Amino acid sequence: MLIEPRSGRLAAWGNALLAGLVSPDEAALSVVGEDAVHRVAGLPGESGPVGLTLALGRLRALGVTGLRVALPAPGHPLGLSGPPEFNARALEAEEAVVCVSAPLGLVPVVSEAGPEGDLHVSVVWQCLPVREAPPADVPSLGEAERELAEALREATVTLTRLDVAASGPVAEAALDAYRARAEAGREVLAPGYPPRAVRVLELAQRVGLLVGMAYEHGPGGAVSASEMAARAMALRPVERVARRAQVAAYNAAVEDRERGRG
Repeated sequence: MLIEPRSGRLAAWGNALLAGLVSPDEAALSVVGEDAVHRVAGLPGESGPVGLTLALGRLRALGVTGLRVALPAPGHPLGLSGPPEFNARALEAEEAVVCVSAPLGLVPVVSEAGPEGDLHVSVVWQCLPVREAPPADVPSLGEAERELAEALREATVTLTRLDVAASGPVAEAALDAYRARAEAGREVLAPGYPPRAVRVLELAQRVGLLVGMAYEHGPGGAVSASEMAARAMALRPVERVARRAQVAAYNAAVEDRERGRG
């Protein structure tokens, strides 16, 4: 599961820019993060790829009033509304950004070069037409928070019974790194987001990390095929709920603005 998807950073800081809360340069730097460069290809009115600062300005000129996140998975088109070509590309990337008030969407294509530990990461966001329709399966913040708490309790009981709760030195190191990053002042969301969205996103990211470790670091006591299947069955629903909660959190700024206009 993506702990901090690039689509989330683009939507969060793009929404802050569209709301007039940050400058174009601040938004672009925050989206790029630790990557080397981000560019946007296929923008209407542009003959080739352009830098992120210019692209955000162009989207605003095209009438975009907000950005939503999609985090689809096989069998779960979370946040998507079509058409099939856009959905297929978003599913391949496992993420996308969908524009509000303009029929456009952005899907990242990530390229890596260099040795491990010194990777040069570049991202090209492909701008494609989307269908203007309600996004699939996106909950409200309140629904997401309740679902996440319930799913986490159920999964913890099942995984403990199977002796596959994420534990041991590898898991502890990953959790320590996560805590250190959070305590270092990292902005979980951009300016303009409600505190509840920050709380939901932090919990969803932590749950996603734990689910990923449970998948990756061995089966613990689940030595039989049936127990391995039971582990996967326990993890799948909570991973799905965590993705739904991430989307709800990243989309909260747009939802708040739309409620305010209602």
